[in-house]
Amino acid sequence: MGLSRVLTILAASGACLGAGSALAAEPQPWETGFQPAASSVMERIESFHTELLYIITAIAIFVLALLIYVIVRYNERVNPRPSRTTHNTLVEVLWTVVPIMILIVIVIPSFKLLYFEGRIQKPDMIIKAIGHQWYWSYEYPDNGNFTFDALMTADKDLKPGQPRLLETDNHVVIPVNTKVRILITAADVIHSFAVPAFGLKLDGEPGRINETWTEVTQEGTYYGQCSELCGTNHAFMPITVDVVSKEKYKEWVAEAQKKFAQADAPAIDVAAAAPAPAAN
Repeated sequence: MGLSRVLTILAASGACLGAGSALAAEPQPWETGFQPAASSVMERIESFHTELLYIITAIAIFVLALLIYVIVRYNERVNPRPSRTTHNTLVEVLWTVVPIMILIVIVIPSFKLLYFEGRIQKPDMIIKAIGHQWYWSYEYPDNGNFTFDALMTADKDLKPGQPRLLETDNHVVIPVNTKVRILITAADVIHSFAVPAFGLKLDGEPGRINETWTEVTQEGTYYGQCSELCGTNHAFMPITVDVVSKEKYKEWVAEAQKKFAQADAPAIDVAAAAPAPAAN
């Protein structure tokens, strides 16, 4: 990779990070960490991840130091007559108790995080996401009761600034600072609804409804994908979410009620709707 290419990528990364949440909520070149957190759940996930990183780093340094000490202190040249000791009560107690204490330190914030993620708070609105091979469809049962499909935008139809393989023709729209209950299911095989910036990743299973929630604190456009190996086009069923002000959300709902079909509209019986064969 040439120097000019590296400088171009770094400049683009800096521009994206400085342009606000709408551009930062997608994978970036040379990115090594999480996408910027846009919900309280993701903020807690990042905090817990950082705590684990400190603990893992301390353990790795201790083990490395212990290995170096053993290599230097007990190599054959320095210690030609090795010890015949087979048991040491203090050492055996320590290597049993210390890992248990470390696990206790880890498990307490872990359970708190799992409880926070799993506790479905009183929602302000509900969205139902349904996975299909290979696209997502959405229902808004308490905001007009309409439904629509969201298919990946083809490369030839992408507009400037829209990311390849992540943009869809119809976007999920939710208001900022609103508790949203998300019901997730699937129509055929197991799919997984995942939006990294929200800290969301939950399977949708045929014949079952799983649920989670989110409350996004920053307006912008956020991207996710199906994270389950659901078939040959698994990589081509992205999720695009627009987080807007509550006023803009009301305007969008009014338009969506006219644009999209009713979720409880009766299905068309193709056989009954077909014209009767002509009489001989």
